[in-house]
Amino acid sequence: MLEPGSQVQNAIYLAGGGQWPVSPEDWETRARETLEQGPFDYVAGGAGSESTVRANREAFERRRLRPRMLVGTAERDLSVEVLGLRSPVPFLLAPVGVLSIVNEEKELGVARASKATGVPMILSSAASTALEDVAAELGDAQRWFQLYWWSDRELAGSLVDRAAAAGYGAIVVTLDTLTLGWRERDLGNGYLPFLRGEGLAQFFSDPLFRSRLDVPPEDDVQTASLMALAAFPNLALTWVDLDWLRARTDLPILVKGVLRGDDARLALEHGVDGIVVSNHGGRQVDGSIASLDALAEVRDEVGPEATVLMDGGIRRGADILKALALGADAVLLGRLYAYGLAVGGAAGVEAVIRQLAAELDLTMALAGVRSVRDLDRSLVA
Repeated sequence: MLEPGSQVQNAIYLAGGGQWPVSPEDWETRARETLEQGPFDYVAGGAGSESTVRANREAFERRRLRPRMLVGTAERDLSVEVLGLRSPVPFLLAPVGVLSIVNEEKELGVARASKATGVPMILSSAASTALEDVAAELGDAQRWFQLYWWSDRELAGSLVDRAAAAGYGAIVVTLDTLTLGWRERDLGNGYLPFLRGEGLAQFFSDPLFRSRLDVPPEDDVQTASLMALAAFPNLALTWVDLDWLRARTDLPILVKGVLRGDDARLALEHGVDGIVVSNHGGRQVDGSIASLDALAEVRDEVGPEATVLMDGGIRRGADILKALALGADAVLLGRLYAYGLAVGGAAGVEAVIRQLAAELDLTMALAGVRSVRDLDRSLVA
């Protein structure tokens, strides 16, 4: 479903250019021009001084590829399989919440692009579309579900059960957002979309949550929103709680937000099936280590057989190769596809996916890489 890189490149040349931006920077610029300041800053911004956002990109800039010559790369294999999830390329669509502020197609637009390209999506529990509706749009396409572990265990359990019933193949538990970080752009704009009911579709569609309301959310959005927000912070969560979740579901469980080797080891000891090295795109802890800088430590701690993914700063094909060479089994793409959704809905997301896949394919060919499974640290200086 994804064309070779040279085919995508030639089509743009033959057309004298394309209808879409090409560089990540141009996608971001077009999104900024399309969106109002509050929504754009919510997507683009980070915590505090945004030093962690910058660190994610600088970590990729510091590392350079070391191409091999004349190894025969006429045929290349970009595909990966992670915990039974198959993708034609070594990236997945990260869980990005509140997409109703970006485009009216919301998560359904992302689902359409996922289905069209075969690149799986991870649906956010802060989505603007009920998980069952996204599943219906995806049909047989593979998908995972991301869980913000609310302080109300019954509500969290209801969400896990719904995801399993709707055909999501794994639960990705975000550990680094047990409460919102200090986000100066949003504070300066006075902009928190959840207060208007945005991004709360999993609450509003949950039978247990609805049973606790005097009136349905659609009749009193403000009260329902405040009740949902009251259940969100969960700073009391500990590793022991993972034992309850492991007993609750038979689905594979990944934990997202790990930046230390010792935390990765603890996660595995508590029955987790995979680790996502992540600093939430720099949105939570200002001054945090870059995800890429933490990746090698985590891989070394858990060994070669453990499932390790990574996100944070992925914008180009070369970034993906560097992350895979340093130990990731696959990476997650976040802000870039959100910009695509802002610019062109489902078609914009699909364009971002096809462009990134094409750039990755060409970079692999020129760097002397026949398969993403051949990558090791010798490729990176």
